Amino acid sequence: CVFGPAWSDDHAGEGGHDGCDTRNNVLARDLREPAFRPGTDACVVVSGTLHDPYTGARVDFRRSEARAVHVDHIYPLAAAWDFGAARWPADLRRQFANDIAYNLVAVDGPANEDKSDHTPAHWMPPAAGYRCWFAGRYLTVAVRYGLPITSGDHRALADAAGSCPDP
Repeated sequence: CVFGPAWSDDHAGEGGHDGCDTRNNVLARDLREPAFRPGTDACVVVSGTLHDPYTGARVDFRRSEARAVHVDHIYPLAAAWDFGAARWPADLRRQFANDIAYNLVAVDGPANEDKSDHTPAHWMPPAAGYRCWFAGRYLTVAVRYGLPITSGDHRALADAAGSCPDP
């Protein structure tokens, strides 16, 4: 993959070089009451409960049914590639793909499949109450990595900002 090995622990960001792969780091952070496979130094998540930030639903995660919960790139890898990551050095692409602090979140599997590699102009969380949060995260990633916001994405994000609570 042009972004490095999937769910690599070999990156300089949060969770990097800690002995756990990125996917399990995100699951451990985002699931409530995560349980770990014995003998894995609390790395391999086997179960937990997700309060999904895309649908608002409660999703039970069991490793044997891992498709119920996905780890999503808020700013999709394909969009990042098209909008500038193709020119980034390999270590920055690997950092972007494994950025648990800003770009990765555990979500409902079917909602993530619906999102696919769409940007906000073509997909927003189905639960309206989570669109403000999503817009903020998307913009944070874009600014952090110097990625553009298309005019269609700008309109969708501005609409989502209208749902944000007053400070």
